[in-house]
Amino acid sequence: MSFINLKEKVVQVKIVYYGPGMCGKTTNLEYVNRAYRKQIASEMVSLKTHGDRTLFFDFLPFDIGKIKGYNIKIQLYTVPGQVKYNATRKLVLRGVDGIVFVADSMEKQRAKNIRSLNQLHENLLTYNESIFKLPLVMQYNKIDLKEHGIPVLPTSVLQQDLNSRLKVPYFEASAITGYNVAATLKKIISSTVISIQKKLL
Repeated sequence: MSFINLKEKVVQVKIVYYGPGMCGKTTNLEYVNRAYRKQIASEMVSLKTHGDRTLFFDFLPFDIGKIKGYNIKIQLYTVPGQVKYNATRKLVLRGVDGIVFVADSMEKQRAKNIRSLNQLHENLLTYNESIFKLPLVMQYNKIDLKEHGIPVLPTSVLQQDLNSRLKVPYFEASAITGYNVAATLKKIISSTVISIQKKLL
């Protein structure tokens, strides 16, 4: 549940980008950080390790107006993708309000995507949260690679693998070029804010 500061009338909304290692979670946030520089109130914190691009999180709150007299602050996080960092991933999910699942469209990453989504489901259960109830958006990243001759899974296959039961909004995207990065972000913010509005009634 989002953190509500009654004194300052601020609702702090936590959105986590989740997915397998090297799928483009950090690249998404780096693009957002560049494209929305004027709206971002803090520096992006990125802790990089030898094993993965991001060990802990990227963090960039920006103000998007008010709901019911409360200012909304959005915080964006990524989790490390590698399996050995699952404890960190679980920690970052604590108090999450909305999730972007970034899938790697490369054919060779198919099993990793499925494994990562299943693990997200399990990790959320430890906080009594359901993947079926939280605001969630799918992003099928790296679709630009097919232009370079790299085998990419068709969206129909990604949908069947990852979204046949969840039936959440999805976007084909390229975090490197920025294609649909903003659309993904706007969709998860709007879904999450609507969800929080209902809780604040």
